Amino acid sequence: MLDWIKHMHKDHPEFWTNYLAKFEHKSTRFVVISAVSTGTSPTKDVLLSIGALAVEQQAIIVKEAFEVVLLQYKFLHENGLSNAFIIESELPKLGEPEALQNFVNFIGNSILVGYRINYTLEMINAALGRMGCGRLRNEALDLEIMHRKLQDISEVDLSAGQLLDYYKIPELNPQHTALQAYSYALLFLKLKIRLGIR
Repeated sequence: MLDWIKHMHKDHPEFWTNYLAKFEHKSTRFVVISAVSTGTSPTKDVLLSIGALAVEQQAIIVKEAFEVVLLQYKFLHENGLSNAFIIESELPKLGEPEALQNFVNFIGNSILVGYRINYTLEMINAALGRMGCGRLRNEALDLEIMHRKLQDISEVDLSAGQLLDYYKIPELNPQHTALQAYSYALLFLKLKIRLGIR
């Protein structure tokens, strides 16, 4: 099966072929994601940092944490934006291709979770497209949608901070993606249990 996948995707980077092969089996692992970007447009904006934590069963696996700052100096310079975020961060710093490769290797076939996660995934997919890869194949769960389902409501928009506050979860640091992912992971566990998601 792996040989067939490699043949079908022979023009893709090897890490992407290996990623696709992981979807032969369904995962029970969740990965909660938080990201900082220059905006929400996949074509005009870029990712500045990504943080992620694994969740298995009813536990946050802190030792399985991922966090990286993406070196986007060229984009920031061309758009007259400050690069202070990159310079001042003490987190690992990588160019976009290497950062995304490490991220894809980290998530594997896990189910992805986040606040308004579609925006984040579109940004990631755009970056992967620039690398000659396809779109992420992972299932995704959105925390805001999970909240709406639990409360049986529809058109009520809540910011990430409001959502965390509703469930009495501290928002540790919105600019520190691993800490934000930890807050999201705590929220996810509450929603997951109440919605009966295994």
